[in-house]
Amino acid sequence: MAIAQRNLGNGGPAVPAVGLGCMSLSGIYGDADDAASVEMLRGAVDLGVTHLDSSDMYGWGHNEGVIGRALRGIRGKVFLATKFGQTRNPGGPNGVNGRPDHVLAACDASLRRLGVDAIDLYYQHRVDPAVPIEDTVGAMARLVQQGKVRFLGLSEAASETIRRGHAVHPIAAVQTEYSLLYREEAEATRAVTRPLGISFVAYSPLGRGFLTGAITDFAQIDGRRAAHPRFQEQNFARNRALVAAVEAIARENGCTPAQLCLAWLLAQGEDVVAIPGTRRLDRVRENIGALDVRLTPREIACIEAAVPKGAAAGTRYPAGGMKGVQL
Repeated sequence: MAIAQRNLGNGGPAVPAVGLGCMSLSGIYGDADDAASVEMLRGAVDLGVTHLDSSDMYGWGHNEGVIGRALRGIRGKVFLATKFGQTRNPGGPNGVNGRPDHVLAACDASLRRLGVDAIDLYYQHRVDPAVPIEDTVGAMARLVQQGKVRFLGLSEAASETIRRGHAVHPIAAVQTEYSLLYREEAEATRAVTRPLGISFVAYSPLGRGFLTGAITDFAQIDGRRAAHPRFQEQNFARNRALVAAVEAIARENGCTPAQLCLAWLLAQGEDVVAIPGTRRLDRVRENIGALDVRLTPREIACIEAAVPKGAAAGTRYPAGGMKGVQL
């Protein structure tokens, strides 16, 4: 099945405008069954959702292993992205490692788990402030020269970091959280990436599930979501009210809240690609249905007025996590 495509970077590869973030396949938002995950991934590819996004941090290798199983026999149909740079720190926040030797070793480990010869898009997951970005991207560029990686990306990088990294080797995409609820940092990043011809990959475009409308009561919050400020009790009611406004507009447009939010996001520019995450194939179908939602400028303005920039209560991550973004 063919769905709308967008290019990553100037003259870069075409990928579906709506891809698939795979983090939830590793128990992040509840238990996941590996066999069901493989079936879902293959079903998503059949639907045309061929841009799969992983990380060596998701389940500390587990996620890439699941994707590797799903790719058997269909590797040529998939645009495969994964990330490196976060390190395990039991009992504390994740560490970061952007040293060139780690870049090379992490890539080889990801290739083994994925069971592939090359990664289509390789991101630095979090910037290491102790290592010049020129050194990290230089090592990533060597992976391109070796044929292990095709395109390079950065995640949650600050504007100057992006400029400096891009000067070493072309960056095809920058990934940052971007949704109706959280858009200030993303839009500041896009002000840098667009002139450089770098695409923007929006993760958590549905606000970690909030914008689907499925989370209606504070009692539903558990697991990883409970640690996120947006879901904590002092912020929940405010954010739920914003989602209710989205639901009302979605009803008027004859679509689901998720479809409305994704349509709004994709209307921000051809440089934007979304990678909503899910464990369910019906949600994949729902998400790509956003491509059939056509919003007028007036409707876009109405959506933005209902959820004003900066209106969400609570930061994107807990305090420790916020220290690791936009570096």
